[in-house]
Amino acid sequence: MGNVKLTWLGHSCFALEKEDYRIIFDPYLDGSAPGYAPLRETADRVLCSHEHNDHGGKDHGAGGVELTKNAAEKECPWEITEIHSFHDGNQGRDRGENIIRVLDDGEFRIAHMGDLGCEMTEEQKEQLRFLDVMMVPIGGYFTMEPEDVKKLVDELQPTVVVPMHYRFGKYGYPAIAEAERYTKLCEDVIEYDGPTLELPEDGSPQTAMLRYLGSGIDVSRE
Repeated sequence: MGNVKLTWLGHSCFALEKEDYRIIFDPYLDGSAPGYAPLRETADRVLCSHEHNDHGGKDHGAGGVELTKNAAEKECPWEITEIHSFHDGNQGRDRGENIIRVLDDGEFRIAHMGDLGCEMTEEQKEQLRFLDVMMVPIGGYFTMEPEDVKKLVDELQPTVVVPMHYRFGKYGYPAIAEAERYTKLCEDVIEYDGPTLELPEDGSPQTAMLRYLGSGIDVSRE
C-alpha cells in the first residue's frame, strides 16, 4: 500500500500524499487567513469544503495551488465520499453549506471535516466510523465549539485527531479559540516538532498537534 503522509500547511489546509499522488484540502487565498504565509503549492487534486476565501473557494487549484501538468491523467488512489453538512447550526442560513470528505484507500480512512458548524445526524455519523485520521476544526465561533467537537470525537473515536482552524500567536482569526480550550479536554495530546504526520502510526489514539512551519521557518505556538 505504501506510506501516507499528511502535512499541515496552516489554518485548515493540508497536503495528503501517497506515492506520487498529492491532494490539498482547503487552501486559503493570500491574505484570507490572518498571519499565515501565502501558499505556493502543487497538487494533483484540490478539495475545498466550501467557497469562503480561507478555504480556497472552488475546487480548481485555488488558494495558491497549481495543479500538476498531468493531474487529469493520474489515477487517484483514494475513494472519496462527500458528506454534506452545514457551516452553522442554522441549516446553513448563516454561513452556508460545508462538505466533509472521507478518503479510503483500502488501508486507511481519513476525513477532513471542513468548517463543520452543525450537529451531525446519525446517518452522517455512521459514514464517519472507523477513521484512522480526522482533521477537525476546534476554534469554535465560525464552527462547532471545542466542547461539542470533543463530544463528537468521543462518539466517533477516530484513532488520530488532527486539530485545525484555531488561533495561536498571530495566526488565525481573533474570534476563534486557542488550541488549549480543546486540548485541555484531551488526555492523549502529542506535540509534534514539525507539520507532518506519517501513517501507519502505532495505532494508539492521539490528538496530534502538528507544528506550522510557515515558509520554512519554525513557528512556536507559545
